[in-house]
Amino acid sequence: MKEKNFLDTVMDFEQQLESIQEQFRDLKTVVARTMEEHHALQLENHHLRARLDELNEKVPEPEKVDPVKLKKAVMDIGEGYDNLARLYHEGYHVCNVHFGSSRKGDDCLFCLSFLNKQN
Repeated sequence: MKEKNFLDTVMDFEQQLESIQEQFRDLKTVVARTMEEHHALQLENHHLRARLDELNEKVPEPEKVDPVKLKKAVMDIGEGYDNLARLYHEGYHVCNVHFGSSRKGDDCLFCLSFLNKQN
């Protein structure tokens, strides 16, 4: 009886080994496929970086903006808008359609649209 039990144990062990070998073959296949994909992605990444470097060489460097000049430009825009708004409230058109003519008290949709765009 012990001999049969021992033989069954050996056969079970053999089946387990075969199952492990099959799993190992599957694992090797997955690893090989993953390595190929990794290599292909590395090549693509290299080519994309080279292309990006080419494109970056063609783009000129943006100018450094002087903060004082930027603040002055923003102030100038604000002053111009304020002047146009003042003219509109004084009764004159500031739109490109009727610029400078008297509004005669009625609101002008073109002027209002123009003034709202400035905000």
